[in-house]
Amino acid sequence: MGASTILSDLGTEIVIPICAVVGIAFSLFQWYLVSQVKLSLEKPAADGKNGFTEALIEEEEGINDHTVVQKCAEIQNAISEGATSFLFTEYQYVGVFMVIFAVLIFVFLGSVEGFSTSSKICTYDTTKMCKPALMTAVFSTVSFLLGAITSVVSGFLGMKIATYANARTTLEARKGVSKAFIVAFRSGAVMGFLLAANGLLVLYITINLFKIYYGDDWEGLFESITGYGLGGSSMALFGRVGGGIYTKAADVGADLVGKVERNIPEDDPRNPAVIADNVGDNVGDIAGMGSDLFGSYAESSCAALVVASISSFGNTHDFTSMMYPLIVSSVGILVCLITTLFATDFFEVKTVKQIEPSLKYQLIISTVLMTIGIAIVSWIALPSSFTIFNFGAQKVVKNWQLFLCVGVGLWAGLIIGFVTEYYTSNAYSPVQDVADSCRTGAATNVIFGLALGYKSVIIPIFAIAVSIFVSFSFAAMYGVAVAALGMLSTIATGLAIDAYGPISDNAGGIAEMAGMSHRIRERTDALDAAGNTTAAIGKGFAIGSAALVSLALFGAFVSRAEITTVDVLTPKVFIGLLVGAMLPYWFSAMTMKSVGKAALKMVEEVRRQFNTIPGLMEGTAKPDYATCVKISTDASIKEMIPPGALVMLTPLIVGILFGVETLSGVLAGSLVSGVQIAISASNTGGAWDNAKKYIEAGVSEHAKSLGPKGSDPHKAAVIGDTVGDPLKDTSGPSLNILIKLMAVESLVFAPFFATHGGLLFKIF
Repeated sequence: MGASTILSDLGTEIVIPICAVVGIAFSLFQWYLVSQVKLSLEKPAADGKNGFTEALIEEEEGINDHTVVQKCAEIQNAISEGATSFLFTEYQYVGVFMVIFAVLIFVFLGSVEGFSTSSKICTYDTTKMCKPALMTAVFSTVSFLLGAITSVVSGFLGMKIATYANARTTLEARKGVSKAFIVAFRSGAVMGFLLAANGLLVLYITINLFKIYYGDDWEGLFESITGYGLGGSSMALFGRVGGGIYTKAADVGADLVGKVERNIPEDDPRNPAVIADNVGDNVGDIAGMGSDLFGSYAESSCAALVVASISSFGNTHDFTSMMYPLIVSSVGILVCLITTLFATDFFEVKTVKQIEPSLKYQLIISTVLMTIGIAIVSWIALPSSFTIFNFGAQKVVKNWQLFLCVGVGLWAGLIIGFVTEYYTSNAYSPVQDVADSCRTGAATNVIFGLALGYKSVIIPIFAIAVSIFVSFSFAAMYGVAVAALGMLSTIATGLAIDAYGPISDNAGGIAEMAGMSHRIRERTDALDAAGNTTAAIGKGFAIGSAALVSLALFGAFVSRAEITTVDVLTPKVFIGLLVGAMLPYWFSAMTMKSVGKAALKMVEEVRRQFNTIPGLMEGTAKPDYATCVKISTDASIKEMIPPGALVMLTPLIVGILFGVETLSGVLAGSLVSGVQIAISASNTGGAWDNAKKYIEAGVSEHAKSLGPKGSDPHKAAVIGDTVGDPLKDTSGPSLNILIKLMAVESLVFAPFFATHGGLLFKIF
């Protein structure tokens, strides 16, 4: 059914790269604007209408105090150096893994046809000859390495801009909330657009280069492209786990000794763990989050392309329709670009109360505009009717049905975002109830927090369930893959909002350490509290999209491994379900214990310094920050390997020993339990964190009755926050990578498992 599309193939070849280049150019422009805030002392020009009043404000806030600017620059350099050295150490270890795994991919996939170089008969059209399996092995290995490198570069660039912007946000906070907000948000936008555009551009170029060799064999071409998603996610796993362990070891150590035992403020320069804590925000929440969402984006694109290549798009070689997932992402970049201007240019954030609504409007505006964008793309880039491969048969689909599939994913993402916000923001009753429970101590706080986390799973799961039902009913597994893409189509905005959080957090830390006035600290605290909620929203997006992505990959795996049905009642599948459902628990146990072990060392070191360095509490001696940074670095590098190995080796062991049916059970089990644990862990941790901030800020009468800092309810809230730290920043966010990564790895190795897998069942 090779019905033509309104957008020509040439049009597609121009639109996709142009959108990607526009995204990169926009991010560089935002970076240029941020760089205009100088970290050296310069006399402000008295320009026009408010030059005089600004000079007055500056005198009052002590802006011309040279030592403050110098201090900010010094602290920023320390954070930047710590983050860079950690990432380089981490990438050395991960690089070794990357090479070993690339060799594995080549050996396993090459051996499917016994390393034969002769052409084979195509699976879906027996009249044609397709490229040999050996070449699929070569190209899969190349795309794996490309995905891994893109993921690493994305995370690293994000971290660089965040450490570049944190002190600049602090300095701008002296001029008011508005200026500081714009710097923090623009810096987040740099990361969001760089990542979305880079991912799209590299994937697009890779497809076009592979096409030179593959020619008409689109099935082989898009099968080898799946390595790109695997590379992206495997790097994300180590980035998330390593970064998560790093940041939380420092955070827990700094909080327990500094706040609870010594009764000093959160980012007090006397606390030896404070630099490590600020470094951790960048390596965990920025570099890890960036790699994670890039992995989701790459995988949902790969899953959609694999299913499309064996549908009518692939059979009739309709390039524009085939590239539909990439065109959706291209339009997403333009939509996010317009949306960003609403926060930085069209509307100005004048007061503290406008910060959180401004960030929320970003989500709503991008979703509404994107819905219009998808409608246009579906109309011009798809034929009015076409067929989609559905477990051995071809299903007829209309273009408006595909529009609904993408749309349902997009709106489900927004719903998950808002539910997450409701359960983690201290503007609403759930978090206020958790704060209130601190009156009677830490135990009731922990009980309330856990209950909140479990309850917060309900609506997101229904949202995911509805989007799966709608998208699968309309367009089978392809529908689910594009629904995941819909959820991720506004990734640039999502990441901008997400990266804004750690930048604001660091800005607050720098203000405290540079000894700035209480008023400036209040402004950075307000930015940080809004950032905390948006970080939780970002994690909600990541988990929701991971559920859809892994289901789509699961469908592609089942098609590729030529399984017609997965029967839960057969023992082969059922044991897989049980083991799969257990894996997220095993993984969470590993990551949480790792944080505990690293935090233990950190607490001992911080105590040692307070007890043995004379004059530290008085502020006359400087703490040894470097030792704490080293403890976090060493612990996270050592501890990230076992959880990473668990995720990467499980599909290989199950596939080789038990075969594709048991493996399909493992994938289904880990998806079902992983999503629930991830959502509840992230939201519980987020709620505890904001309950503590609610008491500290003391904005309402209720909050004042629980405070001030140092009171018993506040200490109980700090303990809850400390328990929640590994949940919300290590285990929760890493779980979504676990479910995606196992699915994409199974898809890449599917030909090998289908041919040689199930050794145990063959023996008995």
